[in-house]
Amino acid sequence: MDLEDFRESCLTKPDATEGTPFGEDTLVFKAAGKIFALASLDAVPSRVNLKCDPDLALELRDRYEDVTPGYHMNKKHWNTVELSGRIPDAELLRMIDHSYDLVVASLPKKRNSRSGVAKKSGVADGNAPQ
Repeated sequence: MDLEDFRESCLTKPDATEGTPFGEDTLVFKAAGKIFALASLDAVPSRVNLKCDPDLALELRDRYEDVTPGYHMNKKHWNTVELSGRIPDAELLRMIDHSYDLVVASLPKKRNSRSGVAKKSGVADGNAPQ
């Protein structure tokens, strides 16, 4: 997966938005106003930050050398992932889904139901991807 594929995957999520609030070198993806992914535009190879359950974060770091504690983020809850091609695309898509679902699940119920984000992502009915 390259950076453009990553970007497109993030933007397919319900209510996902893209912006550059931290400067033109970092793309920020939000769900209902909360960050679920960041992508460095000047890193070679490309690197992205994704939110992650702390136990899964450790497991992914053990499994893939291209997954490290989140750069400039809470290292317990965020991973930095190098888009080098060594991590299968299906795994990267699961990481994006997981990050998005964690953020949506943390939204207040009123905000979830108003935007429809939780229902569309599977979080509301407990069928979130693992």
